[in-house]
Amino acid sequence: MTNDSSRASDSNGQLADPKIFERIVIVSGMSGAGKSTALHALEDLGYFCIDTLPTTVIEPVLEACRNASVKWIALGIDVRVRMFLEHFSSALDLIQSTPNVDLSVLFLDASDQTLLSRFSATRRPHPLSTNVQGPDCGAMALLDGITSERQRLARVRVRATDVIDTTGMTVHDLRRRVVELLGGETSRGRMRVRLLSFGFKYGPPIDADLMLDVRFLPNPYFVEGLRQQTGLDEPVETYVMGFPDTKAFLDRAQSLISFCIPRYEREGKAYLTIAVGCTGGRHRSVATAVELARRLEETLGTAIGVAHRDIHRDVSSDRASEPDIIGGGVRGMGRAVR
Repeated sequence: MTNDSSRASDSNGQLADPKIFERIVIVSGMSGAGKSTALHALEDLGYFCIDTLPTTVIEPVLEACRNASVKWIALGIDVRVRMFLEHFSSALDLIQSTPNVDLSVLFLDASDQTLLSRFSATRRPHPLSTNVQGPDCGAMALLDGITSERQRLARVRVRATDVIDTTGMTVHDLRRRVVELLGGETSRGRMRVRLLSFGFKYGPPIDADLMLDVRFLPNPYFVEGLRQQTGLDEPVETYVMGFPDTKAFLDRAQSLISFCIPRYEREGKAYLTIAVGCTGGRHRSVATAVELARRLEETLGTAIGVAHRDIHRDVSSDRASEPDIIGGGVRGMGRAVR
């Protein structure tokens, strides 16, 4: 075996240093059966995805991924690689002969009628459709292309470790199935959840999926000694959490979000941003977002991200009084001014 690290393979044609790979997934199948959806789902799971890869360059591509410490790789290979499809079996044999590589071959299929309907809906030509003359030339050309594709992909389908028939499936159904098959036992398959505190006076975040308003809670801004601190400081946290309404709000918010998250995941949602807002985004929203994230982590058993958009705003530039949403009055230094 050669010791030349610049070479992609050893004298036996095997990939050098294969231990770097945790998982390689080959995604193939009929055009219109959902390969793009499957690759998008794998990308959301953390895979490095390459579509329409000529089979003759699989080895150098995997070597490049090895050098970059990329461990989860998904390769899209179908009839669009044209003459390179002839080398599929040899490329697959090379990967399978490499130790410590978890290889899966996912083949997506659907009935001819389903594929015809999908191509008709998207109005895209089939990669192998032929030019047939006559009043039914469009339908005949498409059907001929589907038939030819099935024949060409027969050698790929027979090597598949998993076959998914997407007839009757929605994109959400397919995404769920791909996650079940290839998500592994890690949290990569879980929806990414982030809590974001913010101040309404600076505008709501544009990327929020859910928005919670905690301006009904007493404001530490008007308490002497707390204005310059934030919801991350213990005195402010103790103040905000000391009110019965805070606990009641957190109990209800936790229940609602815990109910929603698994249902969002079931529909294929990849990420969820929950915005928690108060007036300035430095006290109430920060403290409640941190506590809500802690509760959700305990309930759901997954990490919850927390970010604070406006926590570093300079309060010294704020007005001496701020709007009071209760009654439309103005609070100034702890007194309600009418």
